[in-house]
Amino acid sequence: MTTQLDHLPIAVIGAGPVGLSAAAHLAERGLPFVVLEAGAKPAAAVREWGHVRLFSPWRYNIDAAAAKLLADAGWARPDDEELPTGAQLADDYLQPLADLPALRPHIRYNARVAAVTRAGLDRLRTAGRADTPFLIRLATGEDILARAVIDASGTWHTPNVLGAAGIPAHGEDSAEAYVSNALPDVLGRDRDRFAGRRVLVVGAGHSAANTLLSLAKLPGTTVTWAIRSSSPGRTYGGETADALPARGALGGRLREHVESGAITLLTGFGIQRLAIVEDGVEVSDGTRTVVVDRIVSATGFRPDHAIVSELRLDLDPIMGSTRALAPLIDPNEHSCGTVPPHGVDELTQPEPGYYAIGVKSYGRAPTFLLATGYEQARSVVAALAGDWVAARDVQLDLPETGVCNSDPVLATDGGGCCGTPAATAEPVAVGLATGISGGLLRSPLTVIDVPAGSGEQAGGCCG
Repeated sequence: MTTQLDHLPIAVIGAGPVGLSAAAHLAERGLPFVVLEAGAKPAAAVREWGHVRLFSPWRYNIDAAAAKLLADAGWARPDDEELPTGAQLADDYLQPLADLPALRPHIRYNARVAAVTRAGLDRLRTAGRADTPFLIRLATGEDILARAVIDASGTWHTPNVLGAAGIPAHGEDSAEAYVSNALPDVLGRDRDRFAGRRVLVVGAGHSAANTLLSLAKLPGTTVTWAIRSSSPGRTYGGETADALPARGALGGRLREHVESGAITLLTGFGIQRLAIVEDGVEVSDGTRTVVVDRIVSATGFRPDHAIVSELRLDLDPIMGSTRALAPLIDPNEHSCGTVPPHGVDELTQPEPGYYAIGVKSYGRAPTFLLATGYEQARSVVAALAGDWVAARDVQLDLPETGVCNSDPVLATDGGGCCGTPAATAEPVAVGLATGISGGLLRSPLTVIDVPAGSGEQAGGCCG
């Protein structure tokens, strides 16, 4: 059955791993589409943490539909068992995918989305809404009409604040010059910011672990780690019991550094105040105080729904995801390994034809898998094609030790992409479940807290 909207393209926001997965599935089904990417290249946000090595091998980081399109074009697939860096993920997989004749003409770069609404209708108007095209306004002022919108814009550029109460700590804004966001290139381009300095890392996710281990390699650098929870057990994870050995090694090495005194751990440290003092920045939880030269904020990310404020969204008041998805991913109830399969039905909003997929779909849930995003893309595209049997045949099996930790997250400090610098002698890979992971959904998957994807329209770590 055709409608008056069928001649319009489906708009995909973001050319990160999950956005390009959606594009590959749209191309495979012959549906018209346009991809709107804020960056100058695909996977712009992934490239920002390109120095980090994933802890999942290539076979988990490639979407099945994308792999088929690439294989048909003669693509030389990387060794399935190798651990790629973020830069390799972008250059060796996502760039060739975006350059395929089936995708390239439909991708627009430097196309930042400013707002999404319905043509001629604000949020209050109901009559004829489902039959009215989406109007997507770019930052340049250009308007684009679409029959549906797949929002894979990620969360990379909307990190959580340092303040323990979810709002900036007192003085946080004035201390901005002292703060670096998650996954700085400590051993590379950002080395001069950290070498020989007193550095505080805030957060309990894999991105914090990655940064801490890198900082510990810098001579003369004093490293302090602050977490809100009473124990670092969630960050240490399963160690030798982990289904992905590289990820387990990450937690084990961090624990050894803490126990040896190379890294000073502050537990139960919820930041209340920052103040610029004569010899640095003073950070306080109301009782204890530490004075440092630099702060790395690895506190996780949150979605920004401002661009779709004129659409009808029904967001869970806790997670910020759809209400149907929220109980499935709530870290107070689940480790990531217990998240059940979910697809278009759990991602549906009151606004017909709008779907947020990828890390943005998870709201504030701290850990997201790229493989989950790939399956979301497949399910949503199948539904848009009218193939509801395929759309609802969602298959996703996340191993208990293959994603978060084995225990539910009761006190979170946020997450981030996981891994170690590419230059380490014994690479501990980042979990790319923001892309973190792909077509083989019944195998151990990757983790990506961020990230693909992620930054708004930049394809973030998990985008």
